[in-house]
Amino acid sequence: MKKTKKIGLWLFLAVAALVLFNWALDNGGLLADLLRTVLGVFAPFLIGLVIAFILNVPMRAIERLLSRIPGARPGGLLRGTSFLVTLLLFAAGGTLVFRIVLPELGGTITTLGQQIPAFFVRLQQEAKQLEDWIPNLRDYIAELQLDWKEIVERAMGFLQNGATSLLGSTMNIATSVFSGVFNTFMGFIFAVYILFGKEKLKVQARRVLYAWLPVERADRVVYVADLTEQTFSRFLTGQCLEAVILGLMFFVSMSLLKFPYAMLVAVLVAVTALIPMFGAFIGCFVGAFLILVVNPMQALWFVLLFLLLQQIEGNLIYPRVVGSSIGLPAMWVMVAVTVGGSTMGILGMLLMVPATSVVYALARENTERRLLRRAVPADRYAEQQKQ
Repeated sequence: MKKTKKIGLWLFLAVAALVLFNWALDNGGLLADLLRTVLGVFAPFLIGLVIAFILNVPMRAIERLLSRIPGARPGGLLRGTSFLVTLLLFAAGGTLVFRIVLPELGGTITTLGQQIPAFFVRLQQEAKQLEDWIPNLRDYIAELQLDWKEIVERAMGFLQNGATSLLGSTMNIATSVFSGVFNTFMGFIFAVYILFGKEKLKVQARRVLYAWLPVERADRVVYVADLTEQTFSRFLTGQCLEAVILGLMFFVSMSLLKFPYAMLVAVLVAVTALIPMFGAFIGCFVGAFLILVVNPMQALWFVLLFLLLQQIEGNLIYPRVVGSSIGLPAMWVMVAVTVGGSTMGILGMLLMVPATSVVYALARENTERRLLRRAVPADRYAEQQKQ
């Protein structure tokens, strides 16, 4: 009788899931609007969770370090001190970056303003040489029969329409900025509550799990949650360390080789390197463009330098600093970055790598458990050595 009721419950849940899935397919727009509304309401709390997780990684290490001081007692004072030290470190790092980047960026813009006219003059000279090299180039252009008057009229119309839409876009941007600042402020306040009461929140969450789930299921949920937290923390630490190392490598090598904008490009590469695998190429593109305006030949050498340092980073630094910390093979890192980037952009790249690492670890454990349970000999699935 009990088994029949259980089967009936599963059938009811399956039918209900199919009905909900069919309704979601028929009302995709309404479901998307509802999801955006829910996310908008809970945005400060989601932002707070992200801030708390990021701050907790260095804060936990600082708290452990301070607890080793003779006479230090665990409690609010130690937690508050570690929190203030963490905020000071973030503030100092941000101030250092801005004090380096903003003056360098201002000088770069000024230099570019001075170099671009000469750059276009060189382009005109190159075009003139190309025209001399190909005598029929002007005839080919004339045969296109371009209506320059119509092109100018369309361009003016585009600019007028763009000016009208720009005003509306400015209002939308201002509203979005205000909403973002408010959500971030509220999220930070929420993060403070989480960081100062994380042990209590952890106990409360476990009480709820063990009260409503079977003990085996609750144990499994706690294990997966701990594994996820450890994997994301190691990934965040390793990714930041790898970005700092790569930025220092670029700064030292560019300074020794007398490349322009060494500090700006190094900081840009370090920041974009936080995006797994492909982020540094953004810094390479911007750096190559900046150097191209000053010296095209140096831009070519910069690209070669980037490829060399990228090989060192990809083969020596990343596997040992980041790859070993999350236990994910390079092939699956590339798959995770590609899928995450195509679905959620840069945020997807950052989240998909540690998430894939968690799934990979759980799948590996389940596979090993099933192989042991079925007593499959290792020679059946192990790599066969060629004779």
